[in-house]
Amino acid sequence: MPFNFKSFDLAGPVLVTPWRFNDDRGYFFELYKHSDFVQAGIKEHLVQDNFSRSTRNVLRGLHYQMAPKAQGKLVMCIRGSIFDVAVDIRKDSPQYGKWVGAELNDETRSMLYIPAGFAHGFQVLSDAAEVMYKCTDEYSPASERGIIWNDPEINVTWPLANPLLSGKDQIYPRLRDAENNFLL
Repeated sequence: MPFNFKSFDLAGPVLVTPWRFNDDRGYFFELYKHSDFVQAGIKEHLVQDNFSRSTRNVLRGLHYQMAPKAQGKLVMCIRGSIFDVAVDIRKDSPQYGKWVGAELNDETRSMLYIPAGFAHGFQVLSDAAEVMYKCTDEYSPASERGIIWNDPEINVTWPLANPLLSGKDQIYPRLRDAENNFLL
């Protein structure tokens, strides 16, 4: 299997590190292989690819889509470095409001799998970062929602102070006030 799958104490998100094959020409690795992901317990089909470029200290998130258009995401930083976060927002989960974070960068090529029922966000640690992610459902503007990035009840420990935010990301509600139809 050309991937290493590592679970967190928070059930759901998975850190995925591809094996890299090096030789005199450079290196090669697989980004995604459905059969290996299924064998590791990640069974969703990935149907849409997204790409973003951001500068240092940009914070995107915390975003999610409501069911039935909920999205799981497989996130990879292909240039630079980001701090990537997943927050459990399933109302009946014993982990509700808990989060995990991992640095993703162009050296390790690690990816973070974030299942549906989790909000997602990241902050750019390098001068710039290019982020690619695969989604389990297509983008649906009518289903798009978010939670304020600095909700004190979630208390994400973002690595950089005074992030650069979009207008939407500045006004999202706290988790307790956010529209959310996720259950275990």
